[in-house]
Amino acid sequence: MFKLKDPKTAALIFSSGKLVCTGAKSIDDSKLAIKKTVDLMRTIDTEIPHEFDIKIQNIVASANLESTLNLEAVALELEDTEYEPEQFPGLVYRLSDPKVVLLLFGSGKVVCTGAKTKDDAKLGVERAYDRLSELDLI
Repeated sequence: MFKLKDPKTAALIFSSGKLVCTGAKSIDDSKLAIKKTVDLMRTIDTEIPHEFDIKIQNIVASANLESTLNLEAVALELEDTEYEPEQFPGLVYRLSDPKVVLLLFGSGKVVCTGAKTKDDAKLGVERAYDRLSELDLI
């Protein structure tokens, strides 16, 4: 693991040559952190290629629905959910389009994971809000 202060990120570096950047606040920060990390690695190993692909795999976003949720009612009415309050306080809601996973909390807070783009994260939250509204759960 290698940490950068600017942008504040951590890079997980694997012997396979793969590098995973975590903690970036934006896609641009993630790309900058990867480039800085690779440049520093090149001072140790000059055989590291100058051309490499950066692939965004998982954007994590948060939102607030501005309304409390009865998660038990949501679990009963909403399809593709998992709710085990003894294990985890949030309800897991899996969407297929866009392919994201939402963690819904009773406070109305939402965490979206698995998005490949910011638009997918936004669309996932919007679709969840619309579906909850349709079912009179919000």
